[in-house]
Amino acid sequence: MAAEEGGPHSWRALWVSGGALLATLALIALIVLITQSNRARDQALRWERSTNELLLLTRNIDASISRAETELNRYLLDNKPTTATSYYNEWRNAGTLVDQLQRAMRSDPAQVRRAAEVARLFRQRSAELAPAAYFLQQRGAARAGGLVQRAATARTLVELRARLEEIAAAERAQLGRRMAETQGLVDRADTYTDLLGFLGIIVGLGAIGLAFLAWRAFVEGLRSREEAEDIGWRALDLEQAVQARTRELSQANENLRREAADRAAAEAQLRQVQKLEAVGQLTGGIAHDFNNMLAVIVGGLDLARRKLHGPRREVEFHLDNAMEGATRAAALTRRLLAFARAEPLLPEAVAPAQLVENMLELIDRAIGERITVHTQFQPDIWHVWADPTQFENAMLNLAVNARDAMHGRGDLDICVDNVTLAEAETADLPAGDYVRIRVTDTGTGIAPEHLDRVFEPFFTTKDVGKGTGLGLSQIFAFARQSGGDVTIASRVGDGTTVAIYLPRSAAAAEQASGQVAPRVRHAEPAARGGHGAAILVVEDDPRVSRSTVAALEELGYRPYPCASGKEALAILKREPHLALVVTDVMMPEMTGTELAAEVKRRRPDMRILFVTGYVGEAGDADDLAGHAVLRKPFTVAALASSVEAALGGVNGGSVNGFSGSHPAAADEAAE
Repeated sequence: MAAEEGGPHSWRALWVSGGALLATLALIALIVLITQSNRARDQALRWERSTNELLLLTRNIDASISRAETELNRYLLDNKPTTATSYYNEWRNAGTLVDQLQRAMRSDPAQVRRAAEVARLFRQRSAELAPAAYFLQQRGAARAGGLVQRAATARTLVELRARLEEIAAAERAQLGRRMAETQGLVDRADTYTDLLGFLGIIVGLGAIGLAFLAWRAFVEGLRSREEAEDIGWRALDLEQAVQARTRELSQANENLRREAADRAAAEAQLRQVQKLEAVGQLTGGIAHDFNNMLAVIVGGLDLARRKLHGPRREVEFHLDNAMEGATRAAALTRRLLAFARAEPLLPEAVAPAQLVENMLELIDRAIGERITVHTQFQPDIWHVWADPTQFENAMLNLAVNARDAMHGRGDLDICVDNVTLAEAETADLPAGDYVRIRVTDTGTGIAPEHLDRVFEPFFTTKDVGKGTGLGLSQIFAFARQSGGDVTIASRVGDGTTVAIYLPRSAAAAEQASGQVAPRVRHAEPAARGGHGAAILVVEDDPRVSRSTVAALEELGYRPYPCASGKEALAILKREPHLALVVTDVMMPEMTGTELAAEVKRRRPDMRILFVTGYVGEAGDADDLAGHAVLRKPFTVAALASSVEAALGGVNGGSVNGFSGSHPAAADEAAE
């Protein structure tokens, strides 16, 4: 028995089993190596697909931007609302694709920087096209052609496409490197596959040697076959159940899609209703306030005419009422223009802390003695580039709002400091350096349901007749036009904090350091009888022209009226002794800014005074820079101050027609 156990058959079986074991281990090693090579190849394919998707995304961005600009140019030609809608949809789609591009580049720092540059150039291109699109939609194609042409000649689009091409080139280069690395693994896998074939032959021979052992597993195989058949039937039942459940899920998914489409349509209809409601609110607010002011003006003038031959005090009283109504109407008009961003700013170098400090006396008079003003100014406040008059209007509006919220008694804190913001840290502001002006009161606060509406026009939490509802909307428009933003925080019973953010300007600091004297804001009116200077008055409205000429004659000047720029140039050639040109800005054929440029070319020493109520498309702040500006409507005193300042060489200032300094009707400030 022992001899049989140690016989030749036992040793042969042992050798065959050992060889089969070694062959199996080698086979497993080869399979692992081949699997790793296949995984590397699959990874390369995934990289290739990812690269193709990114290349397609860059092409889609370029195509969407091109389609958007094509739709903008088409809108310039056909002026159809559907074309404008196509432009906005394409531009929003391009913005979505740019966001997708940034998300897709998170794994590669170099590509992340390139994607960020693409996003920056896209925002810059959006800023270049936004004025053209706005004026196309609001003012018509005839006046927006120049803006479209200017946007078409900008280099931003070329740079944007160059960055997209850099991203695509980098992806293709990286894919090439990875594919080269993977190719070596693929070649190695092919070698291992050949070895696997030879090893399979060896294993097959070993299997023949082990075939005699197969009979031992025959009975177990039969039993396993029966179990497998039973499992197969159970798997078939399970597959049928899965198919039924899949059909149910598909039907539920289709129902959800239909519900989402219905909801989207309902939301679109709701947005349209909200837009119409906002337009109705705006129109009603304008009509209500202007009717009130016109009632004061008409009633005052009518009563003054009836009392013309009566006591002088009564006549002056009614005329003062009419003048106050006109002043409030002018202030409301300026706020409407500021809210609509149709009133151009006249920015200059501004030191915010110094400007606020100079206003403290005016603020004290506006809010009363029972409110204590506390100020906190950080040292070395940065300069900003802003319109000082609009800045003062904003501060005065905030002070009056705080006074009303505190019912005339409490503490008012004004803080000016430098802040450095991260991207999207505050409102929609980009990352950078800003000057923050915070105004905090200890008033009643604003309810949460009203806090999101305080910047809407004609929305106010004050009692009827206590405010126009344009104060905060005017501040919002000023901050946005100046490149900044405004935020508000409030809790009922704890007061309110309004913060204005204005971007730091190195150019403003340089200009402020080079100024010899502060800007002249209040020129003394010319005395009656004047110095007899000859003044050319260019005004296309005959009623305004007659009024201006009469006022200048009353002040002792010698006015020469005309109704157009062409006529003004002829008079200027004929009358060399003219000392000043007083011109309207919005005029047919030749605008006031175009006339001023031609006058300066012919007479470089000629003084210019712009008179405007709405500049609109006739010019912007750059066209008006370096000249005195008088805003309509104006009084004789304001006209005298502006003419005296212009003749004295004090340019670049802006005078509000009714007061010459701060806006009238400060109590009209609204939350």
